[in-house]
Amino acid sequence: HLEPCPSVRLIKITAGIISFSQQMYFLTVFDSLNEEMSKIVTKVLENYPGNNSTTEQAWDFIQRNMECCGWSGRMDWSGNMVIINSSQLLFPCSCQNISLVSGNFSDSGFCEAQTPDWPVYDVGCASSVENWLLTNIGVVLGICLGVALIELLGMVLSICLCRNIHTEDYTKVPKY
Repeated sequence: HLEPCPSVRLIKITAGIISFSQQMYFLTVFDSLNEEMSKIVTKVLENYPGNNSTTEQAWDFIQRNMECCGWSGRMDWSGNMVIINSSQLLFPCSCQNISLVSGNFSDSGFCEAQTPDWPVYDVGCASSVENWLLTNIGVVLGICLGVALIELLGMVLSICLCRNIHTEDYTKVPKY
């Protein structure tokens, strides 16, 4: 029975420690990214006036297509100034759960609710966006890798161009 040499054991232990620390690093990065996104989305929702700006259209698109409401849930909309200052029972139309509503409905801005219980999706968009990213991680990484390769190719070509320009060719050019 042969025992592995101490250096092999050391390599295995080091690989295990590096693997664990990398996992912890990615979890920390993911948590901080989620926290930052939460802050950004909270600001967007608080300042959402319902006048169909580009930011609002993007957020309405996410809520409508991913069938979610707010970042962590529908209560994220409770800080919106239009909803707070309105005498009507308003809720974001893009959150509207189509299965709970009959008739015509709007897909942006604010809608009026008949009861204090809004007819909206219960799930927050954070989990929907995370699920979408995990499902499409190959496409996202492929696009990132493609952009990085194009940038790298541009750098290599510019270095080649710089190296092939000779200064003596420009010494004969008259100076103004």
